[in-house]
Amino acid sequence: MRAPTFRRLLNLWPPFLFSGIRLLNLDDDYTEARVVLRLRPWNRNYVRTQFGGSLFAMADPFWMLLILHHLGKDHFVWDKAGSIDFVSPGREDVYAHFKLESGLLEELRAAAAQGEKVLRWFEVPIKTAAGEVVAVVRKQLYVRLKPKHR
Repeated sequence: MRAPTFRRLLNLWPPFLFSGIRLLNLDDDYTEARVVLRLRPWNRNYVRTQFGGSLFAMADPFWMLLILHHLGKDHFVWDKAGSIDFVSPGREDVYAHFKLESGLLEELRAAAAQGEKVLRWFEVPIKTAAGEVVAVVRKQLYVRLKPKHR
C-alpha cells in the first residue's frame, strides 16, 4: 500500500483517532515515521498529564509495521514484548520519531534466513516539541522466515 494511503487509514483507526494520536509523516519507502500525541481533556490523567496508556499506544505498532512492510509476506513479524519508562510528566503534545537504520533489514533477513526466530529490541524516545524526553518505549520484535520459504 502506498504510504500516504496507509497514513490516512491509520489516522482514521479508532484507537488512534479517539486518543489524539496522529501519524504525521510516513516516508514513501517506509523507513521513517513521525507520530504525535496531542494532549486533550479525554487523554490526560488525574494530574492533568499525558495518560501513560496513550503514550505507549502511540509507539506500539510502528516498529512492527515498518519492518513488516520491508520483509514482506515471507516473514512473520510480531510484537513479543514491550516496556515504557516514564521520565518526566507530559504536560503538552508529545512526538515520536521512528527510523530504520541502514543495514538493519539485511541483518534481520540474514539472521532469519535458516528459519531461526530472531528477537530484537527497538527503542524510541517520546519527546515534547522542545526535545524534553517524557518517556522511552522499548519493543521487542519476533522475526522468522515462514516455513514455506525456509
